[in-house]
Amino acid sequence: MRKLLLFPIIVMISFIIGGCDKGSIFNEKDKEIINNHPISLLNIYTTDNKYEAPTLKEKSTDLKQSEIQSELFKQLAVRMMETVLDTNNPGVGIAAPQIGINKRVVVVQRFDKEEEPLEVYANIYITEYSPETEEGQEGCLSIPETSAKITRSKWVKITYTDPKTLEKISEKISGFTAVIFQHEIDHLEGVLFTDRAREEAKLLTVDSEI
Repeated sequence: MRKLLLFPIIVMISFIIGGCDKGSIFNEKDKEIINNHPISLLNIYTTDNKYEAPTLKEKSTDLKQSEIQSELFKQLAVRMMETVLDTNNPGVGIAAPQIGINKRVVVVQRFDKEEEPLEVYANIYITEYSPETEEGQEGCLSIPETSAKITRSKWVKITYTDPKTLEKISEKISGFTAVIFQHEIDHLEGVLFTDRAREEAKLLTVDSEI
């Protein structure tokens, strides 16, 4: 998710990683993306690149718990955070499909916590959406120079797994941070904010005709 407002520079980076028992391992393409870059910043896939766009529309798969605890995953997590922190292309979150890996991994800036840290989540899901909604302006690192008003739930419940104990954790997230989670988890389902904008526009058209 693209940063639309100026926020404080993140001082603390923490890891909160999720997982589940079943999943798939990183394939050779994933490993090449993670390992074969001479600089820290990862290439961000965009919709205007015909070779990259299909990856953004694919559904992502879970990782095995052993993969979540692997050095390869740790390297991916760090590099995704470094990419979000790039001052030339700032954001408040990013999902693995945006750097070419269709796995359930997202980075989210937790504005609801002290120090506003970046946190990494794997095999993350939203299990509940609040019935109350709110409209807000959104942008995306994968859709440059584009923004739209999107309707999101005011709070969501997420699940993930503690990387040390492998215990499944449930957490309720509210406010702007909840919007970021919804935006990034949409990426894991192959859904872009522009898809939601078009759908909302269709609904408005139908309502106006009733």
